Amino acid sequence: MAETLQDTPLVSPPSPSRKRSAEPEEVSTSTLTKVNGETAIEGPPAKKTKLIRRKKRPAPPQIDPTLLKTGQPPPQTGTTFNIWYNKWAGGDREDAYLSKTAAISRCKIKEHSGWTQADKTPGSFFCLFFARGICPKGHECQYLHRLPGIYDIFNPNIDCFGRDRHADYRDDMGGVGSFMRQNRTLYIGRIHVTDDIEEIVARHFQEWGEIERIRVLTARGVAFVTYVNEANSQFAKEAMAHQALDNNEILNVRWATVDPNPLSAKRELARIDEQAAEAVRRALGEKAVRQIEGRETAEEKAQRRLEAGFGLEGYEAPETVWFNKQKELEAMQQQAQLEGPQDRKLLEPAIETAAEVTPQQLTAEQQPTNGIFTSSTLAALQGRTGGAITTTTTTAPSKPSTSGLLVGYGSDDDN
Repeated sequence: MAETLQDTPLVSPPSPSRKRSAEPEEVSTSTLTKVNGETAIEGPPAKKTKLIRRKKRPAPPQIDPTLLKTGQPPPQTGTTFNIWYNKWAGGDREDAYLSKTAAISRCKIKEHSGWTQADKTPGSFFCLFFARGICPKGHECQYLHRLPGIYDIFNPNIDCFGRDRHADYRDDMGGVGSFMRQNRTLYIGRIHVTDDIEEIVARHFQEWGEIERIRVLTARGVAFVTYVNEANSQFAKEAMAHQALDNNEILNVRWATVDPNPLSAKRELARIDEQAAEAVRRALGEKAVRQIEGRETAEEKAQRRLEAGFGLEGYEAPETVWFNKQKELEAMQQQAQLEGPQDRKLLEPAIETAAEVTPQQLTAEQQPTNGIFTSSTLAALQGRTGGAITTTTTTAPSKPSTSGLLVGYGSDDDN
């Protein structure tokens, strides 16, 4: 009896959708086969993943250019206005009442970050107005509109915004800072103290980079925030100046002085030692570090003993001799790379030692003529001058000849 079997798919294909999503799309398919009149599924369902990558967006303008007042002096933050630098000087902004002016805008990293014209130039600086939240140029800005990273390293004499740093701090610990030490700790004043003040400070300041340590003095209403990267502390100082937390206070952000606590000094020394150790590890290489720390494998130890023997059976050179040999080889390689391949001179033939050259190997032009010139040299001089050239022999001293162009060769007499 003829049996008719109609194949139908187990899973209906998904309906096409025009909605784009950043999540991967998975499509499962299965096929049916007939084996001895029975239906069977062929293999596991195949999965296809489709990734949709979004390009980095351009940086949007943070503020309307018409809101920026150009040509007017800034609000008073001192006692004397300097017309040459267009800023107030003297006094302390923390104690002056007129300095307690809230910022007109604030930077929002998730909304305002994007590519600018500075991304095309390696080593560009960050936008100071972007950190303050008042850059009206957007993607046309010539500075970076993003957060500093661990690979953004600048000269110690300048900060991440390209401003020159000085040897000493300002009297009020404001400004750019000093290049005599790393400025990673910020002093935050005028904090409205609440029960969850530590969580509030951490939430507002961790937006500008990775934080190493936070210390809040509730009795004084101040906090100290230490960042892992120095560039992030510079960015956070400008981003949080005259900003508010959750209670509409106006923050006073300054550089922190050196902590006199011995534990803080000990932590700083440990951090410097760790940085130095990491630099040594990178300079020596992974193989040398494993050897020094005793983490070599059996194959590496056997290879090192073989190389340290210098071709002598049963001999193993001390560590000092081994390392000195390695340094000499590295120095020779560096010298060869600096000097480059030596080019042979075109006008000078290859010089051979007297023991290797025999009279039979000399050609007729190179045979000596009992004088100071060879026959080939004399022929060249005769063809150039067109006259006869006389030579002097080395057998006995004689008076120089008065004929030819080489009359009185080596004499100071004009006659």
